[in-house]
Amino acid sequence: MELLLGYLLIFSARVLDVSISVVRTLMMVRGKKIQAACLGAIEVFIYISILTKIMGQLDNIGNLIAYSLGFGTGQMVGILIEGKMALGNVSVQVITREDEGQLVELLRAQGFGVTVVQGYGKNGIKHILNIMLKRSALQKLYGMLEEYDKDAFITVLDTQNIRGGYMDRMKRK
Repeated sequence: MELLLGYLLIFSARVLDVSISVVRTLMMVRGKKIQAACLGAIEVFIYISILTKIMGQLDNIGNLIAYSLGFGTGQMVGILIEGKMALGNVSVQVITREDEGQLVELLRAQGFGVTVVQGYGKNGIKHILNIMLKRSALQKLYGMLEEYDKDAFITVLDTQNIRGGYMDRMKRK
């Protein structure tokens, strides 16, 4: 029983420290330096504590398996956590098959900033809707686009910094 609890401790601690590592890395990429540094300190504390436990028993294959499985599981858990946190901003481009005028007004009425650019596609003139938003609002936007034109062409890019324009005014409100 004690052996099983040891494996569970190693597995759980590894899931925790790797999950923190994933979130920390994504926070660094998104420019959240202080939060990333704090998470890094916690991550290293957990990592060193568990590493100390298994280094004294390298011949115990159960410890190594628990450590490895905890790493893989921690990657998945970290990605799920970060997805729920939905940190940062995204830039979305939409090309719709429908008349974009109604969609632009609908999006603006819901608080989205939209810039329309004219482009030329295979079948002639198309209008590209550029929308900058918080990543946490992406699902709402997807829902609106799905309702308006389920065949719309949509691209989403992570955007590290947004300055000025409509988004800046929204921050001040």
